[in-house]
Amino acid sequence: MFERLVFEDPQFFWLLLLLPLALGWYIWKRHRQTAELRISSIKGFEAKPGMLGKLRPILMVLRLLVLALVITALARPRSVDVSSRTSSNFGIDIVMAIDVSASMLARDLDPNRLEATKEVAADFVKNRPADRIGLVVYAGESFTQTPITSDKSIVLSALEDIEYNNVLENGTAIGMGLATAVNRLKDSKAESKVVILLTDGMNNAGFIDPKIASELAVEFGIKVYTIGVGSNGTALSPIAILPNGSFQYGRVPVEIDEALLKDISETTGGKYFRATDNKSLEAIYDEIDELEKTEIEEFRFYNYEEKFRPLILLAGFLLLVEVLLRFTIFRSFV
Repeated sequence: MFERLVFEDPQFFWLLLLLPLALGWYIWKRHRQTAELRISSIKGFEAKPGMLGKLRPILMVLRLLVLALVITALARPRSVDVSSRTSSNFGIDIVMAIDVSASMLARDLDPNRLEATKEVAADFVKNRPADRIGLVVYAGESFTQTPITSDKSIVLSALEDIEYNNVLENGTAIGMGLATAVNRLKDSKAESKVVILLTDGMNNAGFIDPKIASELAVEFGIKVYTIGVGSNGTALSPIAILPNGSFQYGRVPVEIDEALLKDISETTGGKYFRATDNKSLEAIYDEIDELEKTEIEEFRFYNYEEKFRPLILLAGFLLLVEVLLRFTIFRSFV
């Protein structure tokens, strides 16, 4: 909610051009506003001119202020409180299934595939204010990092916490990752249900066949976008664990089962993408964001409060002061 001051009839401000004209008229006629007495000599008058004559222009200043206040009041100043409320009856439920196997630490993306994915996915989450989003991670097995929720802070925090560890069995269980994501969405009442499945390898682990998982997605009306991440040729990837616990890296051929990923996306009505670097990965998430738009209704409420009354009251007070001064302190012979 925010407040601003507006003028309903700003064309009245053109009348402010009368102020310099009135001031010019006053200067030109000033000598006629003071009574004159012609005598042959002022030798007999001892009194010196007082300060009243010098202060008399204050009457004109008051009149100009009154005129300016009246003109401003005619322009109808008023404050506007604007509050808005958004709602969506067409929200999309989205589960991002992310491969966290050791190969996701390959350095063909900056700084590696997993960190690049987390960064782009976080931007995607921030751009989906009306949708519910969940996270599934998988390697040789899979589990739910966070169920679908509308609280983006929870999703972003869970996304930040994703990292490679040896708790999960190593390997790439694409079928299990997809099945877990489908399980998170199967009871959803959303108009549209989407899985974004990202991997950098071949299905070589798990006990659920990816084709069976994709058939389950079709049964529950879930669309699957698949992303194969990794450069062409070879990539600097972990090949061994050193005694100090860190990885030893070496050049490893990039092998992605693109045929399987295409089949999954085509079967479920989604689309397959290939990300070979950070820029293409970002472009893929941007395209998915465009493909899966949510209709959002925004209601705005306006509360107006007129502000011209204080101006009129102040103008009336200044006019009264001017009249009193003119006929008391600054009274002159006419």
